[in-house]
Amino acid sequence: MFDKIKQLTKDTAIYGVSTIVGRFLTFLLVPFYTNIFPPDEYGIVANLYIFIAILNIIYIFGMDAAYLKFASNKSIASEKDNFSTPYLAVMFVSLFLSLFIILIKGSIISLFEVPAGYAYLIYYTSLILFIDALCVIPFIRLRIERKAKKFATFKIINILTNVFFNILLVLYFKWGIEAVFISNLIASLLTLIIFTPEIIKNLKPVINISLLLRLIKFGLPYLPAGLGSMLIQGIDRPILTNLTDLSTVGIYNANHKLGIFMMLFVNMFQYAWQPFFLQQAEEKDAKKIFSKVLTYFTFAASLILVLISLFIDDIVKINFFGITLIGPAYWSGLLIVPVVLLGYLFNGIYVVFTAGIYIKEKSIYVPLITGLGAVVSIALNFLLIPILGIMGSALAALASYMVMALGLYLITQKFYKIEYELNKIVSLFLIILFTSILYYWLQSIEVLNVFYKFIILIFFALISSTIVFNKNELLILKNRFLNKILSRNI
Repeated sequence: MFDKIKQLTKDTAIYGVSTIVGRFLTFLLVPFYTNIFPPDEYGIVANLYIFIAILNIIYIFGMDAAYLKFASNKSIASEKDNFSTPYLAVMFVSLFLSLFIILIKGSIISLFEVPAGYAYLIYYTSLILFIDALCVIPFIRLRIERKAKKFATFKIINILTNVFFNILLVLYFKWGIEAVFISNLIASLLTLIIFTPEIIKNLKPVINISLLLRLIKFGLPYLPAGLGSMLIQGIDRPILTNLTDLSTVGIYNANHKLGIFMMLFVNMFQYAWQPFFLQQAEEKDAKKIFSKVLTYFTFAASLILVLISLFIDDIVKINFFGITLIGPAYWSGLLIVPVVLLGYLFNGIYVVFTAGIYIKEKSIYVPLITGLGAVVSIALNFLLIPILGIMGSALAALASYMVMALGLYLITQKFYKIEYELNKIVSLFLIILFTSILYYWLQSIEVLNVFYKFIILIFFALISSTIVFNKNELLILKNRFLNKILSRNI
């Protein structure tokens, strides 16, 4: 069992390198933007990128999940059909939607309160959406073929190009926020060009109708599901815009981005988890492995949560040649970071529970759960923002992720029952709660410093590890660690 979990860990690390490097390079644009653009202009960027994120789901309409599920099944269609059918379907739908966006651009800028002087950004937005959609299926093909290095290389090229042109256009050419969208468009176009030989090689200009119907049947429920999930992640920005102003949205978005440390871990895990549980589903001890995965994931995510929450104030305010991680104008929003991290942790737990949905092909439940999460998010945003401001938005997102995780757990247990180690999971969250109380108590009596923060971190790590690992597991981990040390010395 440990060897199989080790395999999952190794795959997580492989995809994690590209994910960490790529997301970190993208994250470097946050201090770049927040130290150059005022909060109201950054608020425009935040709103339009939420629009892009939400539309990305509609552009793909579940074809990514369906292709991942059926690509290896040669009994339904040929390899070229398996690639061509979802690719062409995505291409035609994306072209239609991008043209439609241009036609209704007036309504879009009104909805997101984009000033009339920035209406031209909608053209860039529609092109980015179309080109990115054309790269989704090729990227999934690399995952299916386990070409992790190629996957990582293409992702990093895309991000490096984006970062390079951001710096060039903003610092050298002195462009405004339009540089953000132009840089993204150039990077997306370059990625498509790189993929073009592979696309041509695997594409035939015919859609297999019977395959398309199966893909739609499996994948279409992921459209409302993905849309609900993205609304949870992004609906707070336009609601904040309408209830407050663009400056508040800019401050909220910058601090929400600091949740990247947990989001990276969840994304790394998800890339490896989906192929892993599909491969292990028929194994005799599969459910026991999946149970352990939840425990170990929660433990690792909890460590990240506590570490970042303790030191985020210190990290953000470190000055590098006059530049801080986020500009001083945005520091008032730092209080939301622990809540954002905890929300992503519950999102990761939700990802663990998706195993039963895939294995038993019960995707019909996904839109119900994410839809409920979206309703909770929207309702709580409207309820809490007037009272708590940006903290209300952060708490609304946390509540929706918790509802989704609990809902998926209750449903999947009915058709794919797994005996999770719930006592350990609950104990971990109780220790997180106790750690939080200790932190804020020390802060209230004005004795909290870096030394105490390290003590709290060590306390949490020791107590939580004794809860998660039993004696046999600790012995196995110890032996594996010693063997690695000895083998290196030899």
